[in-house]
Amino acid sequence: MLEVRALDLEGVLEIVPKRHGDARGYFCETWNAERFAQAGIDLTFVQDNHSYSAAAGVLRGLHYQLPPRAQDKLLRVVRGGVFDVVVDIRRSSPTFGRWSALEVSAERGNQILVPKGYAHGFVTLVPDTEILYKVTDTYSPEHDRSIRFDDPAIGIAWPSLAGDFQLSDKDRKAPLLSEAEVFA
Repeated sequence: MLEVRALDLEGVLEIVPKRHGDARGYFCETWNAERFAQAGIDLTFVQDNHSYSAAAGVLRGLHYQLPPRAQDKLLRVVRGGVFDVVVDIRRSSPTFGRWSALEVSAERGNQILVPKGYAHGFVTLVPDTEILYKVTDTYSPEHDRSIRFDDPAIGIAWPSLAGDFQLSDKDRKAPLLSEAEVFA
């Protein structure tokens, strides 16, 4: 009942739940612990988050939490669309510092699974974008970290949008990957 596709970084997955539709619209299961476990995704989510961005070009990230409060994330867009990015921040990984991206949108109905050990961010592609995401640990300010979205050592090819990206002060002042506290 769901399609699972591995992206090019270990454990990062695109998940597309099956939509059952008719003239009225559609229905789909976005999370079913039993079905996901059958697909090899056995996680316990403890918090749901809702993010709204009024404009195209709102960039949030790259965010993560350190152990022991690291989070797996399952993200979906319920209105609009995003260019979603994950960066491997596990120093011992052969893909440390590499990034992968996926367009996630309400129209496509796809989701992205971001495992622990990855920084995560996105930029909104259209105005009035809403995102829902589940996490496997609650927010912990003491473990919350970020990395610069435009770190040249990572080299993320963010989409070109009219105007500048809209960033929080936290994201604008985030350290480079080489200066950041990351996973071992």
